[in-house]
Amino acid sequence: MSGILYVVGTPIGNLGDITARQLEILAAVDIIAAEDTRVTRKLLSHFDIHTPLTSYHEHSTQTVRDGLLARLAAGESMAVVSDAGMPCISDPGAKLILQAQQMQIPIQVVPGPSAAISALAISGQDTGRFCFEGFLSVTKKQRYSHLQALQHETRTMIFYEAPHKLKNTLQDMLQTFGDRSISICRELTKLHEEVCKTTLSEAVAYYETNTPRGEYVLVIAGEPPLAVTDEMSLEDALVLVRAHMEQGLRTADACREAAAQTGFSKRELYQAILKQE
Repeated sequence: MSGILYVVGTPIGNLGDITARQLEILAAVDIIAAEDTRVTRKLLSHFDIHTPLTSYHEHSTQTVRDGLLARLAAGESMAVVSDAGMPCISDPGAKLILQAQQMQIPIQVVPGPSAAISALAISGQDTGRFCFEGFLSVTKKQRYSHLQALQHETRTMIFYEAPHKLKNTLQDMLQTFGDRSISICRELTKLHEEVCKTTLSEAVAYYETNTPRGEYVLVIAGEPPLAVTDEMSLEDALVLVRAHMEQGLRTADACREAAAQTGFSKRELYQAILKQE
């Protein structure tokens, strides 16, 4: 009988945020697959846990994954952790989870903090609908393409960013999105935690004279929906339909969303958009 793979969240800064269940699982499993064993060893030592560690990170090969899966298949229990927060979210643990599912290895989640959700909760931005975009590429062309694809995104957007890239990222966002509202969340749950709700232009100006420090989560307002007025034309409504389709919605779903924001029916919009294709 195969063992259980536990996806275990860990604190994103304040060690007081760890849960009793997390500690129980980390102490009970046969092995812990850690993004950086040095970081996880400090966490375990703080709580007097001595479970063996093995390294599993973004550069780990398929051979490494095969070895971990073989141990699970042989009946060992394993916890997978990242350096901070929930593993397997914008994280190499996702590949391990996928292959464990394919092998029908039992998987259980032991939830913990998430920097993205924590930042969203205190951002002051719209939390009704949002998308997580992770880290932008260090390559300028790929970063530009990523941001361009989000230019008409109406949901609140969440990004992670490192301090040495922050200034360029904010400048690129201002150029692509225009002067949107942004909440800059820094060092969440740590001693120097800071949340600043401002605009992209003000953020760019601020970091021209202030050096970014710490890890950042950027929470940015989506594109404002078109104002709905009695004079809105069918063509205006179809622009809104196309904007929703660019965000990945199917034609019918895009028409439904636009119908809710305009005075036109879903059927009327659907028939009109088909004529244009």
